[in-house]
Amino acid sequence: MASAIDTGRASRRIGRILFRAAMTLLMVATLNFILFRVIPGDPASLLLGGARISVTAEQMEAQRHNWGLDRPLFPDQMIDYLSATLHGDFGYSFKFRGRRVADLILERLPATIALVGLAQIIAILCGVMLGLYAGWRRGGAVDHIATGASLALYSTPAFWLGMILVVIFSTELGWFPGYGAYSAGAALGSLDLSLDYLRHLALPVTALALGLIGQYVVVARAAMSDVVTEDYMVTARAKGLTSRQMLMRHAFRNAMLPVVTLVTLNLGYMVAGAITVEAVFAWPGIGGLTVEALNARDYPVLQGIFLLLGASVVVANLAADVAYGLLDPRVRQ
Repeated sequence: MASAIDTGRASRRIGRILFRAAMTLLMVATLNFILFRVIPGDPASLLLGGARISVTAEQMEAQRHNWGLDRPLFPDQMIDYLSATLHGDFGYSFKFRGRRVADLILERLPATIALVGLAQIIAILCGVMLGLYAGWRRGGAVDHIATGASLALYSTPAFWLGMILVVIFSTELGWFPGYGAYSAGAALGSLDLSLDYLRHLALPVTALALGLIGQYVVVARAAMSDVVTEDYMVTARAKGLTSRQMLMRHAFRNAMLPVVTLVTLNLGYMVAGAITVEAVFAWPGIGGLTVEALNARDYPVLQGIFLLLGASVVVANLAADVAYGLLDPRVRQ
């Protein structure tokens, strides 16, 4: 009976989480529609204004009619936009004429996922473990060194770290390339190509990971420092539990709650945060595409990227809610 009640509560909780996520995505899509339509400029003028032949007002109006731009924004264009978005149709790029926005984003997304994913893995393994250890051994040499270094890294912008890395390890020492994903003339399909890709990936991943390591050390240390002063830790020590038993049975799981929240939220925000780093290293990911679209006032591409970033944050919040329920039984009540 109790098991059935717990299962019902868990199902209702997950249902509420999914409903909130769906409503948030709908709001993001609606804001996305409004935001890029209040920006000055007519898409027809942007596309046809650079034509080599003169375009008459009648031709301009006919083109606006073909694209449905002469219809009311609400509800006609908005319904068409939401319907197309649900079907994965984000329109066509102004800059890359004839290319679908969805194809452009999917083409650049793997490079951003490789950059962000590898940086996150390195930062989580190094930053969280170091922060938890520093909080468990407060006042020691590791605590002082880790706290000072992490605060310095946490307060330093990732793009500035990237420029410093380029100057030192690319320009001065020449150990790693400072821009792009591949060297010119690299042979396709060879092992050298993969190694060349990793060499180009080294500096941007380091720039992102260093900032994240500082953030994770600060949060993990603070969480562990709070846990070790709790009454249940004093009781565990009075029962004769060893430091290892106290750490694994009580301290670690409770200290991981704020860390899990930070990790999942960073997974969403890091796609947007990588834009500046990608710009520094000319990395061919979503950040580079965003800069190109901004310079060309390519509204459909910017609209698709904005929706992707918003959806990534919503999904990250969804993952945080689910993870919280798994780690903390009180949340499932």
